[in-house]
Amino acid sequence: MQATINIEFDELLKIVKNLPGSKPSILKAEIEKQTTSANKRSDFETLLLGGPTFSEEQIEEIAKTRTAINKWRTK
Repeated sequence: MQATINIEFDELLKIVKNLPGSKPSILKAEIEKQTTSANKRSDFETLLLGGPTFSEEQIEEIAKTRTAINKWRTK
């Protein structure tokens, strides 16, 4: 089960500042890890969306070639 709590930013900041010992650095590391993984995902998405695509002519040529190969295989 998961509970959701609405905390204002200022309140959250006070809570973080009052964390004992090395807890703030652990929290910071976790936040940075999540940010880094989100950036990697975004970079991968950008790569895929910006990659090369087939033109209509190339798609038609591929379809013709598949048809020819299928005819050749059934003879």
